[in-house]
Amino acid sequence: MPRLLLAFILMLGLSTCAANEFRATPISLADQVGVGDTYAGIRLLGVLRLANTQINGLRLCGLSGLAWDEDEGLLYAVSDLGNLFHLRPEFDAQGYLTGIQPVAAYPLRDEVDRPVRAPYDDSEGLALRNGDNRIPGDTELLVSFEVKPRVVRYSPTGQWKGEEQLPAPLRDLRNYPNNNQALEAITLDPRWGVLVGTEVPLKNDPAGQIRIFRLDGGFWRYPLGNAPGSALVAMEALPEGGLLTLERAFVAPLRPLIISLRRAELPASEKDALLPVTDIAVFDSSQGWLMDNFEGLTRYRDRRFFMVSDDNCNVWQSTLLAHFEWLPPHSAAPR
Repeated sequence: MPRLLLAFILMLGLSTCAANEFRATPISLADQVGVGDTYAGIRLLGVLRLANTQINGLRLCGLSGLAWDEDEGLLYAVSDLGNLFHLRPEFDAQGYLTGIQPVAAYPLRDEVDRPVRAPYDDSEGLALRNGDNRIPGDTELLVSFEVKPRVVRYSPTGQWKGEEQLPAPLRDLRNYPNNNQALEAITLDPRWGVLVGTEVPLKNDPAGQIRIFRLDGGFWRYPLGNAPGSALVAMEALPEGGLLTLERAFVAPLRPLIISLRRAELPASEKDALLPVTDIAVFDSSQGWLMDNFEGLTRYRDRRFFMVSDDNCNVWQSTLLAHFEWLPPHSAAPR
């Protein structure tokens, strides 16, 4: 969550609320682009606004990480409050997202089986092991955290299963600009294994470049987009290689909110390299797009993806779940 946005919310003294029933309302992100329409390099397949409600006594808000479990047919989501949700999306005959059903919710737990509490509860990124191996029941979740930077392994019911050993620069909080700009992005690459990216450059790193680390300590440099204040908030490894990345650019409450989907190529070598990155679709709130704080991204099937916005658990923002197809280059529409 952007620190300026949090400060603005606190300054206004906004209160939170929880609805009594689960609601998922179809909406449009722009008047000129509807369900099934193509924009830049994607085709929109539906957007839902999720009510701020409770599932199993846990508030469905602050969603920051997504992961699709093909074996279980479940969409997992983690929140800034350290909660894990199981959701089941619904589609019509054309494959458009029409609804979503809550299945279960669990608090993430620590090594002594207690629900995580501040400052250890700021779960941001989510990836899966064994989510698509045709063996039900063996899924393992990888959750990355801010404030206390770490990557923790969990069962699908939130049970602690151990931590991944992070490279030394990521373990030391003093290397981050602040503790609210740590490990937003995590993915599991079929070749390189667990990859984690910082939200913004570490101290003493070049401006406009973050590092995507492997667990062996090696890294590549990722150039952020040109939008002022752009930050890496999610990334998803692609079966054919490379990454689909999600960036959020937020400067101030009265400035445009810009969300960018981008493609990063990964090199064949382990050596430090500047990754080639290209824009796929850029959504600018000043150009008529209904944008919110999109932070979570996951691949569903083939070239279809979900992304979700973090409403920071306040009434002035929304939890938006968007479904889209990433089009092959020759199918992309001009911007």
